[in-house]
Amino acid sequence: MITPLPDILIEPQVRAALAEDLGRAGDVTAAACLPVGETLSVVFAARAEGRIAGLGCARLALAALDPNIRFGIAIPDGHDAEAGAILARAEGDARAILSAERVALNFASRLSGVATLTRAYVRAVAHTDARIVCTRKTTPGLRALEKYAVRCGGGVNHRFGLDDAILIKDNHIAACGGVSRALERARAACGHLMKIEVEVDRLDQLDEALPFRPDVIMLDNFGLDDLREAVRRVGGAVSLEASGGVNLTTVAAIAETGVDAISVGALTHSAPILDIGLDAV
Repeated sequence: MITPLPDILIEPQVRAALAEDLGRAGDVTAAACLPVGETLSVVFAARAEGRIAGLGCARLALAALDPNIRFGIAIPDGHDAEAGAILARAEGDARAILSAERVALNFASRLSGVATLTRAYVRAVAHTDARIVCTRKTTPGLRALEKYAVRCGGGVNHRFGLDDAILIKDNHIAACGGVSRALERARAACGHLMKIEVEVDRLDQLDEALPFRPDVIMLDNFGLDDLREAVRRVGGAVSLEASGGVNLTTVAAIAETGVDAISVGALTHSAPILDIGLDAV
């Protein structure tokens, strides 16, 4: 079971999206066409098969316009739904439901798309011990939601921000003058609970990093032979993360080299939506 995000974390994003959609005058179509007090019953239905995420956002979108709307979830986040399946039902004020419809669907469709793509990557490496990890390549303002969707798809979260862990990348190494100097400075600066990861582009950089025993070494754009050699050299002493050039065609072979994690930016920056509709019943 996936633990839902607390409402307090996602209400600001949902309310901002509603304010964007309602504009300066509110929903003029609903106001013109629907009498005050009119009620409506609707279902959220999957138009395609996929992994569900974001129904909490849909619920909050409706509740923000009318807290008395009744909302029931039929297929919870983190579960699979067939095309045509009913995901949730809502009943209440017609104006509120139809005014919140697009925002509710945008969140549910976007996050379910991330979860569905993540599921595909996780399934592709299921015969190995490698874990699929997301990145910080997220939609501005929606990082917590998109990383939650990754978890719904069976993936694992990398850093949430710059303050989670020390991650020394190629430009840090260049600015410091080398892998060793960057790791020396990191070790001197960080507390005992702060993890250190360093990105390397070549096997000689891997060798330079190993004596410092960073918590994780990221193997960036390594070929399969070099990935296998890196796994052999490390021998389990340090966690290895593969990154770069990862897609659904290549991910299984990368996992089979023996790396511990594979980071995939596409999970959040390139996931297509899962088509979800709202239908009156």
